[in-house]
Parts: sequence; structure tokens; C-alpha cells
Amino acid sequence: MAYVIAFDIGTTGVKTCIFDITDRIRYVAGESMGYGLYIGEHGEAEQDQEEWWHAMGATAADVLRKAGIDKNEIQAISFCSQMQGMVLVDENGQALRRAMSYMDQRAGAELADCMGHGIQVAGGSIFKVLRSLQINHATSTSVKDPVWKYKWVEAHEPDIFARARYWLDVKDYLAGRCTGHFAMTEDSAYATLITDSRPGKEGWSDTLIKMYGVHPEHLPPIIRVTDQVGTLTAQAAADLSLAEGTPVFGGGGDASLIGIGAGCTHPGDTHIYSGTSGWVSTVVDKQYVDPSYMIASPVGALKGCYNYFAEMETAGKCLDWVKDHLALDEIDIYLEKKDITNASREKIYASLYDYLSEVISKVPAGSGGIIFTPWLHGNRCPFEDPTAAGMFFNVRLETGKAMLIRSVLEGVSFHLRWMLECEEKKVKTSPRIRFVGGGALSSEACQILADVTGRTIETVDQPQNVGAVGAAAVCGVGLGIIPSMESAADFVEVVRTYEPNRENKPIYDRNYRVFRNLYRDNKANFAALNG
Repeated sequence: MAYVIAFDIGTTGVKTCIFDITDRIRYVAGESMGYGLYIGEHGEAEQDQEEWWHAMGATAADVLRKAGIDKNEIQAISFCSQMQGMVLVDENGQALRRAMSYMDQRAGAELADCMGHGIQVAGGSIFKVLRSLQINHATSTSVKDPVWKYKWVEAHEPDIFARARYWLDVKDYLAGRCTGHFAMTEDSAYATLITDSRPGKEGWSDTLIKMYGVHPEHLPPIIRVTDQVGTLTAQAAADLSLAEGTPVFGGGGDASLIGIGAGCTHPGDTHIYSGTSGWVSTVVDKQYVDPSYMIASPVGALKGCYNYFAEMETAGKCLDWVKDHLALDEIDIYLEKKDITNASREKIYASLYDYLSEVISKVPAGSGGIIFTPWLHGNRCPFEDPTAAGMFFNVRLETGKAMLIRSVLEGVSFHLRWMLECEEKKVKTSPRIRFVGGGALSSEACQILADVTGRTIETVDQPQNVGAVGAAAVCGVGLGIIPSMESAADFVEVVRTYEPNRENKPIYDRNYRVFRNLYRDNKANFAALNG
């Protein structure tokens, strides 16, 4: 038996979980706390590192009390976190400015200045795109890529840039704050798109560093996700209510560890994630890239394997938008401020999302022809367009809110199907797909995904915590309890299976065809309104 703590650092909050690792990775207890995401008018998306740290400390203390476990029983710490953020620290490891989120898209001028000259292909200079593809099978042509955030600070905040010692990703900053030692795990380093991923040449690429104008002295050492960064310092231990000297392992990004927590650890395994963002990821044994659809094969947590990865910016976040802006009087919640989680109603619901799930289950497949586009913060795959936006298409007099709400889940599933089909152009995805993230808590969402994609959908226990499960697996491997990250799948069990309802296929195929046309037909309109 080994108790470990996993900090899952998400876009809007931290989930701190204790796991017991034996022949399974068993969830013991968890606590969550939110923090800010600061969105500006010009594409800014920032977070405050002190809010991350405070939330980690508060939730760690709470989860220890909740579990009834002494801090000295915790044998290891690790992280799963959002990726492609940027934290600049000085010589003392102090953050120099608020972290720039993966969602930040203010650096269009920096991208254009470097990649916008000469013959263009796949969104960038043909010479530079091809050089990048040769070296690391990806290319930095999205305004949201970290290198452009780095270049933006260099151009607009020169005093801060001059004091920078290390450029770090989110969890690498937090691991450094825990231990006093700074490094980047392989997956975070790859996400900068300035590494060489060719066998035998792995590491920072001098060629790409020069091409993008990065200062090499800002780049920390690269380690594996299961490597020990150091041990918890006295100050960090006091802040986190944990024991000084506790081993801290590197951990990984969400795109790397959520697949591990889902039990997808072998080539051909596919999982779909629906949290704030969403993606389709398939484990592959060599790097594939499809610039036309913005799909690449990042380095992950599995030795000798990669994740063929297609991402959408907002998935479960769309349902949050529904909760905040659409679930009003017709479904009988907000207008009279009724509490749906206490005994005053005939039925008690664990959460608003459970209630919404039941409401939409009464709406026939296809939502009466209403189609929703889930591009609430632009989109990345299969098209890169920060001006793309959400819409409800085909609204009629008979349209009700419950139909609109169901169409949101269907629209997210349509986009996931689109990305799944784009992956199929290069690799073979699995017929049985693990569905994880908060979206997988809804049985209705699971069934809709099965019906829309035509695939068997499997869910695991605690699907909303699979990133933390992946971080717990890192601890297990680091401590020698789990033989390897590949064998972590043996420590994860499937708890529910959803088969496609073939009667719904004609309806969803029709709506999906229209969904695919909506971006093409409105691309210029999005640019006119949001450009």
C-alpha cells in the first residue's frame, strides 16, 4: 500500500486527490478549488501563480483531513496540468509576471513576423514549416503556441524579459517551487515546438532555437515524466501541509497523463476527453503529422510512443456556458432559484449537470434539427481559426431550451467525430474508445457520443479525475510499485460500456453533414465580426 498525492492543475481550478496504489490505483479522497482565468480584449488569457499555489495548499490540507491520513503517510507527489502555458521565473525561481495560459492568443504579430514571410504552407513560411516538420514532426503556426507568448514578452515587456532565468510550463514551475529545482519534462519541452524528437537526437534543437530567436539560456534541463525532480522543501512543505523531504516526481501535461489514467497505454488505443477543452488522442509508435488538419504526434509519457492528438478549444466548457446563460425558467431552475440538490423536490439531484442530463434525455436525438457549433473560444483542429464562434443553427418557433441544451452536447460530439475522422486519414483508431473527463459523468453524453461516432464508448471510475490517476501512476512508477507507464493500464478498470443506437444513425449523419458545412459557410462572417 502506498498513499500518493496528485495535483491536477486545470484551466479553472485544481483537483487534489489522494490515491492508494496496490494492484489498482484506488481513489481515496479529493478536494477542488477554483482560481481565476483573466481574459482580455486583445486575446489575453492569464492566470496568477499565487492562486495556483494557494489552491494547492488549501486543498492538500483539506484532503488529508477528509481522508484521515497523516502527512507522513504520503510517499510521493506529482502533477497533471494544463499544457502550453508560459511561466517566466528569475534566478530565485520567482515568477516575473502572471502566467500566460494556453488560451492566450495575443501574439499574432510575433507569429506573422517570424512565419509570415515568403511562400506559405500550412499557415507559415514553407522553409520554416518544412524544417520544423523534419526536426520534430510539428510546426509552430498557431498563435497560441508557447514560443509566440515568449516572443510577445520579449517584444512588449523587455524589462521583465531581461530578468528571466527560465521559461517553464505550468507543472514544471510548480514542481520547481516544491523542490527548488527547475526542469521540464519531455512532454512539456516538446510542446514548446523547439525540441528535436528524432531518435538519438532528442533534446533542445539548436536549429529551431535559432530559427525562432529563443535565448538558449532560458531553457531548463529536460527530464522524463517519472524522474524525481527533488524533495519537498521546508517552506513548500509548510505551505502544502505535507512532510518535508517527500519525493516530488516530474509529472506530465494533461494531454500526456489523461490517456494513462484512461488506461490507454498501447499503440492503437484511442481516448476522447471532454473537460474545459476536448480532444481525440490515439497512441502511435511513430510520429505522424497532418498540418492540413492541425494534428501532430506529441511526445507523451510512454517510452517509444507518441499521442496522435487532435484538439478543440471548448468542449465541456460549452455546458458550463449553458449552465450560466441558458438553463433558465423553462427547465425550472433559476427563475425561482429552486434548489435541485435538497429534499424540497420530489427527486434529489447530485448536481445541476445531473438534472440537465435528465432533462435532455427526454428530447429526441437530433434536437429537432437544431445544431450547435462549440467554438466558443475559436478553434484549433481540424481548422485553426481564433475568430470562429458558437451558434445555434435552425432555430424555429417550436424550439425550446431543452432542445437547445441537448444540441450543445450533440455539437460537441459532432466536432469530436470530425477530429476522429481526421485522425483516421493517417492512423487506425480503436473501435472501443475510452471517454473521460467531466463530460463522461453524464450517461446521456456518453450515449450521444456513441451514437454520433458509431463507436463503443467505455468509461472508467472517476472519469473526471483521470489526469490525477495518471499523475498517481507517475508516482507508482517512480516509487517502483508500478513496473512501467505502459503497465499502468493494468491498474485501471472499465466500469460502464455504451453501444451505439443504430436507430439514431440516419438522424445524426444528416445533422453531422450540416454541422461540417457551417464553418465553411460562415468563415468570412466570423472574420468580419471577430477579426
